[in-house]
Amino acid sequence: MTTFAGIVSLIVLAVVAVVEGPAPEDVKAGWLGLGVFVALAAAVAFLGFSLRKHLRKVDFEEAPDRDSDRGGTPPV
Repeated sequence: MTTFAGIVSLIVLAVVAVVEGPAPEDVKAGWLGLGVFVALAAAVAFLGFSLRKHLRKVDFEEAPDRDSDRGGTPPV
């Protein structure tokens, strides 16, 4: 029963936070947010280039289908 009470209290706190919220003049963009956004964009770009580099190294041959050896048709 304590879990249910905890969930209900979290829902009530979330509703109160959404209803009251900060005043529009108190919310402004900052340099920290810009820095985090630029850092995340740089990380995504780095990971994308790294993934492309690693995928170019992959060289594999596909195994033949088992059904083609038996002359059967593949299952639908």
